[in-house]
Amino acid sequence: MADQFISVREAAQALRISERKIMELVDEERLQAYRIAGQFIRFKRSDVLSLKSAGTVASETTHHEYTRRERFYDFIYFNDFYILSFFIVLFFLYIIFTNA
Repeated sequence: MADQFISVREAAQALRISERKIMELVDEERLQAYRIAGQFIRFKRSDVLSLKSAGTVASETTHHEYTRRERFYDFIYFNDFYILSFFIVLFFLYIIFTNA
């Protein structure tokens, strides 16, 4: 089963630290980061959870909520091809059945 990739914010929430601290962990090479589409930084959920279970990162009191708007934008960004394909198929079905 493939590892699920999570964003910087989700990793920060899982470890209960700031997003800046996440980037410091990446700079220190304590956490492996992956670039998606050349601009979005993502982490393997298993890597973040193993870092959390190791207990080497001290929790902070900061909390950043992953808003509905951000979730919506991420959904559209990563599924735009499928959404567009769905509407194209609907358009062709409309043409086929209205001209029949």
